[in-house]
Amino acid sequence: MTRVSVITLAKGRPDHLVNVVRGLARQTQRPVELIVAVMQHQPYDLPDAPFPVRQMRVNTDTLPLAAARNAAAMAASGEVLVFLDMDCIPTPCLVADYAKFADAFDGLLMGEVMYLPGGATQGDWCYEDFAAVAEKHSDRRGPPAHGLELCTDYRCFWSLNFAMRRETFLSTGGFDERFVGYGGEDTDFGKTLDQAGIPIAWIKGGLAYHQYHPHHMPPVHHLDSVVRNAELFEAKWGYRTMGHWLNAFRLMGLIDDAPGRPIRILRRPEAADLALTGQQSHQPYANTARVLRQLEEAAAARSPEPDARREVVAAA
Repeated sequence: MTRVSVITLAKGRPDHLVNVVRGLARQTQRPVELIVAVMQHQPYDLPDAPFPVRQMRVNTDTLPLAAARNAAAMAASGEVLVFLDMDCIPTPCLVADYAKFADAFDGLLMGEVMYLPGGATQGDWCYEDFAAVAEKHSDRRGPPAHGLELCTDYRCFWSLNFAMRRETFLSTGGFDERFVGYGGEDTDFGKTLDQAGIPIAWIKGGLAYHQYHPHHMPPVHHLDSVVRNAELFEAKWGYRTMGHWLNAFRLMGLIDDAPGRPIRILRRPEAADLALTGQQSHQPYANTARVLRQLEEAAAARSPEPDARREVVAAA
C-alpha cells in the first residue's frame, strides 16, 4: 500500500486543526503521519490520533508558507505527500483517493473542496450534515465527472488541497521561499511545474470541507505582501500574477499598478475597504468576483480619479 504523509501549515485557529486531526482519524486508509508546520510560538494541544503527529516550528516572524511547505516535505517519510490547509476537513476517502491516483499519475493532483457556512463544525459534526449545507466556490471550476482530467492552465492551481509524489515534489525544488506572506507562491509553483513539463490534474475525489473563518477577498489585509509577491513574480517570469486582486486594489484607490514601473501603495485599507471585502457569517467563502463587479459598476458611474476612489468604495 502506498505510504501517504499529510502536511498542513498552522497558525492560530486551534479548533480548525483539531478537526483536521479528527478527519484524518476517520480515513479508510490512514496516513503514515501528519506533519504540522507550526507558524506560531506555541505548539498545539491536539487529540490522540491513530498515526504519528509531528509538530515542526518554523519562522514565526512572517507568514512563511513556501518555506513551511518545503520543510515539512523534506521531513516527511511517505511516498506521496498530501498538502491540506488547516481549515480543510478531509472526507474519509481523501487519503485513499490520492494514493490511488498517485500510483498511476506522476504529477500534481488537485482534490475537491466544498465550503461550509459559519457554525457547521460546532459540536459533534458529521459528514452527512456537511454535505447538506456545503457550497461549491463560484469562482472555481468543479471536479471532472469521474477519474482524472488534465489541467492545461497552471494558474488554476490552488494550494489548499493537493498531492504529489514526494520524489517529484523535491525534484522541482519545491516552493520558491522568496515568496513570503500571503499570495503568489502557489501560482509560482504551478508555473514552475508547467515549465518543467510536470502535469497538473483535477481528480474526482480527494474531497475536503473548508471550515468557515472570517476572511477578506480581495485580501486587503495582506496588501503589502500581495504587492511584493506580484513584483517578485514579475521579476522572475516577466509578468505579474494575482491580476484580479491588483485590479480590485486599483479600483479601490489602494495602489497604482501602471505597467512598466513598480506598484505604488497609495493608501492603507480603511474601515470601508474592510467592510466591502469582508466575508459575512452566512457566506461560506469570500468572493473576489462579487467585489470586482461592485467596484466596476461603481467606477462606471463616478470619476475614476484618485480623489474619487473612496466614493467608489463607498458606493460599492
